[in-house]
Amino acid sequence: MKKRTLYLILIICLTISITLITTIIIPQYRKYHLLKVNAEKIANATIIVELKEDLTAPFLGDVKVSDFITNINGKVIKDYSIDTSKIGEQEVNFEYINDENITIPYTYKINVKDETSPAIWLGNSYSITTNYDGSLLEDIVCADNYDDNPDCEIIGEYDVNKVGEYPLTFKATDASGNTTTKEFTLKVKEPITENNSSSSSSPKTYTYFSDVVKEYKNSHTKIGIDVSSWQGDIDFKALKAAGVEFAFIRVGSTKGINGEYFIDKKFLQNIEGFNAVDIPVGIYFYSYANSKEAAISDAEWVLKQIKGYEIDLPIAYDWESWSFYNEFNQSFYSTTMNAKAFLDTISNAGYQGALYSSKNYLEKVWFDTGYDVWLAHYTSKTSYTGDYKYWQMCSNGRVDGINGNVDINIMYQ
Repeated sequence: MKKRTLYLILIICLTISITLITTIIIPQYRKYHLLKVNAEKIANATIIVELKEDLTAPFLGDVKVSDFITNINGKVIKDYSIDTSKIGEQEVNFEYINDENITIPYTYKINVKDETSPAIWLGNSYSITTNYDGSLLEDIVCADNYDDNPDCEIIGEYDVNKVGEYPLTFKATDASGNTTTKEFTLKVKEPITENNSSSSSSPKTYTYFSDVVKEYKNSHTKIGIDVSSWQGDIDFKALKAAGVEFAFIRVGSTKGINGEYFIDKKFLQNIEGFNAVDIPVGIYFYSYANSKEAAISDAEWVLKQIKGYEIDLPIAYDWESWSFYNEFNQSFYSTTMNAKAFLDTISNAGYQGALYSSKNYLEKVWFDTGYDVWLAHYTSKTSYTGDYKYWQMCSNGRVDGINGNVDINIMYQ
């Protein structure tokens, strides 16, 4: 019995030894041998890689490995796009096969620079009244593409409590040393009284849904609307009969920056109503996010509210706090990355995402998020040259089923 047990132990030990040799020792030896042989080949190989004198790249510039190489004795194996989303020195690592058919690893360094000057949203004049209790540096938007907190200052003397016109200069400087100056006249006026105010007597104009269908409906488009509690109680069957082909529904928002979440008063009624008549819906959330974490929290809240409902179109990120943008202490890039964090969270949950914004801010602020764009531009023919999937073409729409105005949208397929 003892001999048999000892025999089994010996067999087990031998099996383990063979396994160790075949699965670990031999492969490691082969790897070491190959590395040694390859190192010897590289050490004796002819390496010719000549680089440009200027090894700088613009922030978010579209550059590849080969863009900085002027001469090479071979071919780059993977000519990938270099990440230029961070300012400063960066290593670029790549491999190439030289004329002797030897794979050569190579490294060079580039310097990513921000060469874009800050933005100052200011005309030739800025008017206030003597009862003004704000701050010009807070109210006049001064922001940068990369720097979250550019240095902003007003040069010149002025008195917000004294009527007059003051020639001033607004100066903005970012962390990279880029500077923008804007000369303007501060106009301080007396407060306007009710007796001095005038009301417009211009007749109201409307854009009728049926007319939009006649002009814009074709085999590549669908015509729809977007709604919130502002539209009140909706007759969904009437909308269906009127030819509404899709709708975006506001799910809710927060009470300001880092405020409490609230659901749109008509959201449940709207989404159930549209689902009941089989009109495809998308969702939009009005966000005040000031960080990626806040944007992700927004997305997670939205996902909880729409669970169990039929959502066929994107969930859109709607951020519009431009009038008090300085309060957010963020760059245009940070604002874009917040949107992307929201949309990535939505996408990871299995839904489509979209960025909603007006033509003006799509051109002045937003970088590419990688998601569809829902363009807001109230005109009969948009001049926006970027890519977009949806176009909100008016806010004075009229359609059977809604008492009052509604936004009309066109979807491009």
